[in-house]
Amino acid sequence: MKQTSFNLLEHSLKIKKLTHAYTDETLMARFQSGDEFAYIELVNRYRDKLNNFIYYFLGDTETAEDIVQDTMIKLYEKKHYYKEIAKFSTWIYTIAKNLANSELRKKKRRKTFTISELSKDKMNYDLVDMNAQVEKDIESEYDLKKIKSAIHNLPKSSRTVIILRDIEKLSYNEISLIVEVPIGTVKSRINRARLQLQLELKDFRK
Repeated sequence: MKQTSFNLLEHSLKIKKLTHAYTDETLMARFQSGDEFAYIELVNRYRDKLNNFIYYFLGDTETAEDIVQDTMIKLYEKKHYYKEIAKFSTWIYTIAKNLANSELRKKKRRKTFTISELSKDKMNYDLVDMNAQVEKDIESEYDLKKIKSAIHNLPKSSRTVIILRDIEKLSYNEISLIVEVPIGTVKSRINRARLQLQLELKDFRK
């Protein structure tokens, strides 16, 4: 029992050290050399960031979680494909972006329902009494959905760059590498996306 407790403490201290001491690139190098703790730390660093990126890109929480999981599996399986000529963040976001684009293509092929078919839903919904806190929560959720919907209405190329820049806070250079277009094109797409969002959300929260 004491040995188990000691091992858990040693594990915790090693993770804590990795958290504070190493860059992403150093962690990746350690992982490529067989350090499984380095992999765990990379997952911890990027899981929420990637989930946020994919959620805004696809607009679906469950799908976003699945894609992040697939991204982390690819990170594990393809670790030796990474070369430190690029930032680790650029590499991992590129994997997530490619998986998200594949999912987007699949979703388009799966769209078999028409508006008329959807309108045949005969379910009845009862209104429920809402207190002030519930109303506030619903308002916040509505706000988020409105913003998400506005982002989702952007062309895919603009949607990708605006999320990476304004939500994920990546540099123009990183975004250029991820989407594989020149920095000037990235900036142009971001500007167009911001203008479209301003128009769509001009009456938002007045």
